[in-house]
Amino acid sequence: MTGPGTFEIRVICAPEDADRITAALADAFTTGPVRAYPTRDRNRVRLYLTATDRTPALAERPVDLDR
Repeated sequence: MTGPGTFEIRVICAPEDADRITAALADAFTTGPVRAYPTRDRNRVRLYLTATDRTPALAERPVDLDR
């Protein structure tokens, strides 16, 4: 379950790419624990992460009214 401002990411990749992809997502977003499961064919892995965008929403950004 995700709360306001959070979303779920699912990636299907080769097992040897999982750490690199997970690190890249953690650099781009605030992420929770990674859940990893094999695909049905057992050749790839499914990664699930709950993420939150680090950039504040446009409405939450301060506005400089003196401009």
